[in-house]
Amino acid sequence: MKFKWAWVWIILGIVYFFLPLVATINFSLKAERGRYSFRAYQIVLQDPQFISSFTLSIQIALLTIVFSLLLIVPTVYWAHLRLPQVRPILEFIAFLPFVLPAVVLVFGLIRIYSGPPFALFNRAWGTNLIMVGAYMALALPYMYRSVDTGLRAIDVRTLTEAAQSLGASWPVILWRVIFPNLRTALLSGAFLTFAIVIGEYTIAAFLGRFTFGPYLALLVRNRAYEPAALSILSFAITWSIMGLIQWLTYRAPGSTQVAAGPR
Repeated sequence: MKFKWAWVWIILGIVYFFLPLVATINFSLKAERGRYSFRAYQIVLQDPQFISSFTLSIQIALLTIVFSLLLIVPTVYWAHLRLPQVRPILEFIAFLPFVLPAVVLVFGLIRIYSGPPFALFNRAWGTNLIMVGAYMALALPYMYRSVDTGLRAIDVRTLTEAAQSLGASWPVILWRVIFPNLRTALLSGAFLTFAIVIGEYTIAAFLGRFTFGPYLALLVRNRAYEPAALSILSFAITWSIMGLIQWLTYRAPGSTQVAAGPR
């Protein structure tokens, strides 16, 4: 009886999550009256604003992921290896973005960086740099938790001592020992960061950057079928990335790695 009830709840969960998706797909195919077509998808994909906004969001997301990894991985690794007493402090700092609304963060950034001595908002690259920093803060809890969990799953001290015995320097240890053994954790954190940046609206809108979030909000106000098509495209991209992560995780080596020798 428990087995049957388990399947009932699974089926109800599938219906709950996938029925709205099916309804959205059905609505997005009705852009032409009287028949199903991909007209809404064609309009979205041919819209120059979609291409430019989505490209900018991807660039910002990739920069956010790279800088987050360069900041968080060495910091958490060093805390695990030499400073375990500061780990509670790092956890407290990492979870602060949960209690700091994005609108408060963006107004603070505007007040600090809109005038001397910084005045970074005078150029597009400066605004993009501020956005990357803001998104690093928003994604910090997820990236930190992924890296911390990954480091807890491996013997950091033994791997480090083994690499040092082979003559590896600290950069080599990080690049050839720590990063490869954190592949699954880093991919998970990177995916969550990517999803946050792609779907974020508040910071991009207040900073005047026309990324994917503001574009989708503008489309919702002015169109009917195109937002539904864009939502399905976003869902497909998200699941494609999740499948890629699963594929890379499946292909990841099961044994721990150490540096092959001095560099």
